[in-house]
Amino acid sequence: MQQAAIDNLFNRMADMKVAVVGDVMLDTYWWGRVDRISPEAPVPVVALKEKEYRIGGAGNVALNLVGLQAKTTLFSIIGDDRDADILIDLLNENQINTGYLVRSSKRITTNKTRVMSRNQQMMRLDSEITSDISDHESKELLEYFEHYVITEKPDVVIFEDYNKGVLSQQVIDRLLSICEKNDIITSVDPKKKNFFAYKGVTIFKPNLKEVYEGLNMAAEKIDLAFLQSIHQSLFERLANKISLITLSEKGMFYQEANHAELVESHIRNIADVSGAGDTVIAVASLVYAETKNIQLAAGIANIAGGLVCEEVGTAAINAQKLRAECLLLLP
Repeated sequence: MQQAAIDNLFNRMADMKVAVVGDVMLDTYWWGRVDRISPEAPVPVVALKEKEYRIGGAGNVALNLVGLQAKTTLFSIIGDDRDADILIDLLNENQINTGYLVRSSKRITTNKTRVMSRNQQMMRLDSEITSDISDHESKELLEYFEHYVITEKPDVVIFEDYNKGVLSQQVIDRLLSICEKNDIITSVDPKKKNFFAYKGVTIFKPNLKEVYEGLNMAAEKIDLAFLQSIHQSLFERLANKISLITLSEKGMFYQEANHAELVESHIRNIADVSGAGDTVIAVASLVYAETKNIQLAAGIANIAGGLVCEEVGTAAINAQKLRAECLLLLP
């Protein structure tokens, strides 16, 4: 693409309003050094040197949107605890609107603690509640969302489902109904539990493993015809407008109506694939909402997903890097 067209697109995305709804979490990293094995058990002894907090889950999608300068609002249920305080401070520091987060004394804030040594993960400790949110919490969240839609009129709503309980069937149905009523583009990164709950969503973006699990099918040779058959199966169950399936090192596939394409990945020095799916759905949703061009959205999202894989740990996309790569790689 020509530089003027790329610059114009990135400038327009900065004026867009996006809501992210789903399971937000705190990622805690304990960095240390391993020099010996414990005499008490055959496990490494990690001498801790540093603790770091990062925004995870649905919050990482929001971070990627802010990285593209979109006006981003986060909807979720978190605990009324110290981890929530840390998470809200991080979100506010990153210009993510936290005014619609619901704090609940009945839940804890999801915290995934990773013990790291020499850029390798030694252990992960998960602190979380995964049961569906209560009727009272659902009601409060939905009232917040409806008020936001009426007052802010967002361009796109992204559902980020990690099966932690925020996106129950009741909440999903009502959120999609509000979006449909207000003619808002929707996209979802689904997980197995609610895989077929997002009926009528605009962009359905699983990865290939999630497709296999959701459709209860065995892996086959990945080619265009096979992926088109997957889209047909998804469409019959969901009536989604677009299927966007990430294929790891093979790139991604999209289909809208009868137009389908395999988008090949670009050669990268892969350091960590964590959070790449968050980047892909954020970029694809934003570009599609602005252009209504899924070919362009998939192309830019494919580049963005590759870029963040060059970083250790979950990382949000950098707009300047992405802009430069688009100029190099987009036709």
